[in-house]
Amino acid sequence: MLGAIGLDERHEAAYRALVAIGAGEVADLAHRLALPEPETEQALRRLERQGLAAQSSSRAGRWVAAPPAVALGALLTQHRHRLEQAELAAVLLAEEYRAEAAEPAVHDLIEVVTGADAVAHRFLQLQLGATEEVCALVTGEPVAVTGQENEAEDRAASRGVGYRVVIEREVLAEPAALAELSAALGRQERVRVTERLPTKLVIADRTLAMVPLTGRGAAPAALVVHASGLLESLMGLFEAVWREGLPLRLGADGTTVREDGAPGPDAIDLEILSLLLAGMTDASVAKQLDLGLRTVQRRVKGLMELSGVTTRLQLGWHAYERGWVARTPGT
Repeated sequence: MLGAIGLDERHEAAYRALVAIGAGEVADLAHRLALPEPETEQALRRLERQGLAAQSSSRAGRWVAAPPAVALGALLTQHRHRLEQAELAAVLLAEEYRAEAAEPAVHDLIEVVTGADAVAHRFLQLQLGATEEVCALVTGEPVAVTGQENEAEDRAASRGVGYRVVIEREVLAEPAALAELSAALGRQERVRVTERLPTKLVIADRTLAMVPLTGRGAAPAALVVHASGLLESLMGLFEAVWREGLPLRLGADGTTVREDGAPGPDAIDLEILSLLLAGMTDASVAKQLDLGLRTVQRRVKGLMELSGVTTRLQLGWHAYERGWVARTPGT
């Protein structure tokens, strides 16, 4: 009965015999168990290690049983804990096994879609399947997707899907471009413009992307990329282009579209940058400009977010590249 907590039949019998008599000599227990005295003493030593028996402090050679409620309760608690750990390990292994079994093969991470109809259909599927955000780079080159695109955007936007779109400036000169952009901005889409884009691209919910495979004049074909390192790289490309683009806004009449100036640091930001690049600490800059320390740190954080960088070293490089601060003469 006590095998579940690590006692075999002989040790359980020895403990039961000791409990029955309360305390006894090795010879008495050997007689009750019908075992040789050396084997009986060996069993008692094992019970002692498990906290079920102890040698009497008042009489040498005499053994006393530990109270079952205390001794067996402690063993039960230990075994329950081990079982709980084993159950947890089993659950984790099962999850790992399922994840490994569900991990797509490398060739399943990429789809090749060919033909104008197939490319257009996959593009619309991508938008209609989005639940959070669609990010897109739109060039001025001909595309296989036309008419139904606006309808797909309308339906996605009505479900609360956000849009971030960067377009090439030459797109603004295309027929009906301004009307379509006005409609997009009216749907609360965020649109930016840049001089040149490296490729067309659409990404849905950061889990699925689509890029063209063929150039001008060739039969339409596209690459659909599932969650992978390649998709993360494409998302990084979009974010880099997005940071460089100029926002498009609706004009005062609600129909015309205009470009906003690129956001940049104000005069105080430039002073803070200059002093920091000169080697001053945040506290010294705050004292020099009569600002609070938290104000300085908040403005530096804002400049890092504006620049899309994560370290102050990167911010310094970005500030020089953008002309926010002057380089040292001769460099």
